[in-house]
Amino acid sequence: MIDGDQRKAAILAALQQATKPISATSFAKKFGVSRQIVVGDVALLRASGATIIATARGYLLERESEKLISKLAVQHTPEQTEEELRTIIEQGGEVIDVVVEHPLYGELVGGLHLATVQDVAMFIKEADSSGVTLLSELTAGIHLHTIAYESLEVLTKIKQALSEKGILYEENRHA
Repeated sequence: MIDGDQRKAAILAALQQATKPISATSFAKKFGVSRQIVVGDVALLRASGATIIATARGYLLERESEKLISKLAVQHTPEQTEEELRTIIEQGGEVIDVVVEHPLYGELVGGLHLATVQDVAMFIKEADSSGVTLLSELTAGIHLHTIAYESLEVLTKIKQALSEKGILYEENRHA
């Protein structure tokens, strides 16, 4: 069995090579330790400056992107979550996170990093099977998404598609 420093170095090296998230459970099996040990290792790596992102599907290393980034304000029911996320992806966007304004804690951010329809399906399956409350349910469905996209034309297509579905939060609709 390798020691903690070697394990942390191996986790970081694996994340540097990864193109998809790697779960704490898979690291735990690989190193013969508990999932909680891996979670602690990742916390220590983050504290030392590693830009590791935790998603519902596992850990990713944050990388610089050539894509444009924007925030979109949206509102919908929990049942429309998959439709909303699929719409953004199908129009050429990537959903980086979800942001809600909590009355006690202020801004709460949940990392999503959804880039494909399969990512969305896995996220929805996990949400349904875990029985957890979506962050958007804390704010009557009003929330922000940070999205990445290739061009302003893609952003326009995303906004138009969400607007047509009644999901884009538009001032004139809620006045």
